[in-house]
Amino acid sequence: MNCNVDKKEAKVVIVGGGFGGLYTAKALKQSSVQVTLIDKRNFHLFQPLLYQVATGGLSPSDIASPLRLILRQHKNVQVLLNSVVDLKPKDKQIILDDDKSISYDILILATGSTHHYFGNDQWENHAPGLSTVEDALEIRNRVFGAFEAAEKENDPIKRQAWLTFVIVGGGPTGVELAGAVAEIVNSSMKGNFNNFTPKDAKIILIEGLERVLPPYPTELSSKAEQELCNLGVTIHTQSMVTSISENNIVLRKGEKYEQITSHTILWAAGVKASSIGKKLAEKTGAQIDRAGRVIVEPDLSIIGFPDIFVIGDLSSFSHQNNKPLPGIAPVAMQQAKYVAKLIQKQLKGESLPSFVYKDYGSMAVIGKNKAVADFKFIKLSGFLAWFIWIWVHIYYLIEFDNKLVVLIQWIWNYFTQGRGSSVIIENNKKDK
Repeated sequence: MNCNVDKKEAKVVIVGGGFGGLYTAKALKQSSVQVTLIDKRNFHLFQPLLYQVATGGLSPSDIASPLRLILRQHKNVQVLLNSVVDLKPKDKQIILDDDKSISYDILILATGSTHHYFGNDQWENHAPGLSTVEDALEIRNRVFGAFEAAEKENDPIKRQAWLTFVIVGGGPTGVELAGAVAEIVNSSMKGNFNNFTPKDAKIILIEGLERVLPPYPTELSSKAEQELCNLGVTIHTQSMVTSISENNIVLRKGEKYEQITSHTILWAAGVKASSIGKKLAEKTGAQIDRAGRVIVEPDLSIIGFPDIFVIGDLSSFSHQNNKPLPGIAPVAMQQAKYVAKLIQKQLKGESLPSFVYKDYGSMAVIGKNKAVADFKFIKLSGFLAWFIWIWVHIYYLIEFDNKLVVLIQWIWNYFTQGRGSSVIIENNKKDK
């Protein structure tokens, strides 16, 4: 497909400053196009480490970099702080939240995803998910606030409810959250309170399938489960959530139901695409899957509109193995570089083969010295996997300052068992 735009006049509009949008803008630095990057936040968030903010290991500023700072050397890029509220594909325009419109020759949508409650959105107030900085701070407040409430509670039954932490979802995010909360209980908070001890706390991880980390090889899932058990995490597999209220969660396993009383329920069970995917489908006739992701062509455009590309978590690309690619950062980054290269080729009247994702493997951290890694040609667990996980995440942090700060913070936490970012910020409001 060819966008048929004039090289000298080409206006590329990118919506979303996550991995997909940011890496596209960076890859177009030397191109003869004018790039406008639009995001409702003025920063790029390194989401793979968001759980560390939620559990007090890092501060938000450690994993967030201002978009203008990152792109300051990209003279052909303009950054706008706005939200996109409507699309006019036939007119090649997008409408911003201040009622202004922006014209484009090429539109790239990379607005990501958010947590998914599978039709039970009323659960969100009782079981926050983890997609934004506000989510992370809300979870941090609840986790560390629970310890403070337990310290003041003299009734052992009520105290136990404060010391019971339930994480729904046994994928990478759920496993990382469960492991981090267990380390808080066993190490970071040890000796800090007088009214309870670490053994009084319960960390419960719930997974609907038969094992945690379902996409991983069975042996790595088993290893992760064993490491979590060693940390004191109780794992419920093949268990479905049927109800969540302010202080209770109800599970169904087969024909049996179980009610767990807890003030701290965290959601890590699934994600859905941002709402702009549905808007795009309405305006273009593009199809979306059950998670709201836009089904794309082999070149990541949408059918009938070769000037519109959808990448990252918002896209559903199933042309490689007959199943959608996972919503992870490496997919978004590779798609970003592909689209940038494709645009440059098309402006020269050339073409490019279909997008092909190169899977270099996946990793999940469980705790200090504990991780699993599947690199296809080799499977690792324990200290070596954990060490590689650390350096991979340091490498992909955007700014040098962030790399240095995070590395120093991790070294400090490793030897002191501390959680320096465990302050509780009251009245934190989530941005809806």
